[in-house]
Amino acid sequence: MPDERPPRRRALLLENIHPGAAPLLREAGFEVETRKTALTENELADCIGEIEILGIRSRTQLSAPVLDKGRNLIAVGAFCIGTNQIDLAAASRRGIAVFNAPFSNTRSVVELVIAEIIALTRHLTDKNGEMHAGVWSKSAAGAHEVRGRRLGIVGYGNIGSQLSVLAENLGMSVAFYDTADRLALGNARPMGSLDELLGWADVVTLHVDGRPDNRGLFGEAEFAAMRPGALFLNLSRGFVVDHGSLRAHIESGHIEGAAVDVFFEEPSGNSEAFSSRLQGLSNVILTPHIGGSTEEAQVDIGQFVAKKLVEYARAGSTALSVNLPNVELAGRAGAHGLVHIHRNTPGVLAAINAIFADHRINIEGQALGTRGDIGYVITDIASDYTDDMLARLAHMDETIRLRPL
Repeated sequence: MPDERPPRRRALLLENIHPGAAPLLREAGFEVETRKTALTENELADCIGEIEILGIRSRTQLSAPVLDKGRNLIAVGAFCIGTNQIDLAAASRRGIAVFNAPFSNTRSVVELVIAEIIALTRHLTDKNGEMHAGVWSKSAAGAHEVRGRRLGIVGYGNIGSQLSVLAENLGMSVAFYDTADRLALGNARPMGSLDELLGWADVVTLHVDGRPDNRGLFGEAEFAAMRPGALFLNLSRGFVVDHGSLRAHIESGHIEGAAVDVFFEEPSGNSEAFSSRLQGLSNVILTPHIGGSTEEAQVDIGQFVAKKLVEYARAGSTALSVNLPNVELAGRAGAHGLVHIHRNTPGVLAAINAIFADHRINIEGQALGTRGDIGYVITDIASDYTDDMLARLAHMDETIRLRPL
């Protein structure tokens, strides 16, 4: 059905999104409300009906029931890498575009991994604690250079591959395991199985995505397969790792140290208490999901995602959308744009164009893309829309959403 737009075009940005995002949306005609924390499902359900654009980070959960209440919602911006906090299938069914920032904080995450590997290899957490307690314990025992040590990367995507390059620059030997075929960079080499990688590496670091298949990926069997005295890092997703098994292997001395940045349950804001089974271990570095939390990364993410949301609102561009077909159409001066999101069945484009022909409307430009069950068409027409034309397009059996631009 056609959008019934509210009198005011409203955007809501949650979770302390970088302030550089709001001005871009305001310039595009949106009234922007910003909040520092996430909202609960009930709080979101109460306010989402009047919102056209919603910006979130990793703590806000967008379920199907909440999305169903977003009668005016056209797009969601995930100002982070992951989108597993969003029911993407439900968003697609309602014709809601979802955008994220797949590249903007890659460098920041990689630098934190390198810093933590060095800190754990040199036992800096123990030394720091001893010094603050007034203990001078100068010794080389157990401290190593990272040069020459073996780094095993699980997940060789944007972050894993860039980490591979920087680690090699430090003199580390690098191998990786990924379920997809990946081009090895530098001298890195792929391993045929996860167990092969775990038995080889001095340091194991996880950089997998948030797909459901990765839930519980790393547990008792995987820790047992690691080399004695190895280090473990997880800066990917909290639900990937069994923290009880990790603690047991650290306490037994099998795993020498660990660094964890993501957790199965995370506080919704800085005022909420944090609890983890890994607390109290001196050789474990715990950080509050700050892998991408540098000022440089947050500036880039804020601008990148906001620009994608503006391009979608203005011109219907779905380039780099994570759930809708990726379609762009160069705008023409004086043309009137129309977005038609539909169920992907044969003959829909012909039916759309037949309606234009019945109304003697000339098509100036058109682009179609499909993705699974969803089809997406942008059309520039030479004349303005008529109510009858919009009604016929909206009431096609296949129509999910019709949006004049």
